[in-house]
Amino acid sequence: MKCDKKAMLLYAVTDRAWVGKQSLYEQVESALKGGVTCVQLREKELDDEAFLQEAVELSALCKRYGVPFFVNDNVEIAVRCGADGIHVGQEDMEAARVRQRVGPDMMIGVSVHSVEETREAVKNGADCLGVGAMFSTDTKTDVDVLPTETLRDICAAVDLPVVAIGGIGKTNLSRLSGTGVDGVALVSAIFGADDIEGECRLLRRLSEEMVDPVSD
Repeated sequence: MKCDKKAMLLYAVTDRAWVGKQSLYEQVESALKGGVTCVQLREKELDDEAFLQEAVELSALCKRYGVPFFVNDNVEIAVRCGADGIHVGQEDMEAARVRQRVGPDMMIGVSVHSVEETREAVKNGADCLGVGAMFSTDTKTDVDVLPTETLRDICAAVDLPVVAIGGIGKTNLSRLSGTGVDGVALVSAIFGADDIEGECRLLRRLSEEMVDPVSD
């Protein structure tokens, strides 16, 4: 399935650690109202039954807003909930095997950290790429921060949609301008906000300016 580069502009990745005043469902809907262009459900602690129920509900919600819905890592849940996409890391099942499991229509996103990994992901049938971590992040403490030049090289090496991830927020998002990246994937910058909808409106504008800066 072809992945639209515009869907990468403001990519929301869920994190249950930020659930509080709102449920995860309510947080995602607030983000959708604020203008996120893609949603990825990431769950590390739910059992399969609860994960599937949540995935089914969020998949339906994203369809109402016309926004692609990805599941992180869990191919079985992605298939059963009818997700638009599945995202896998370098330590997960490789894209070619994922394709055998999900069929021709589901989008496959792959995390990459180098041009070499990028070319391998493309060869194995990836539809979009996640590159990071671009900045230090509390979400994952065991990752290395990539030079901006690596992101630029990856974007130049492929014609697939590329989204940057890792420690990105409103204060540093503009530093990715000129790399060729199609958008940003955010966790705490969205779901840690007091006003998720309002914050997403700001982040959407900043992302648009970063991807397509207005020339003087």
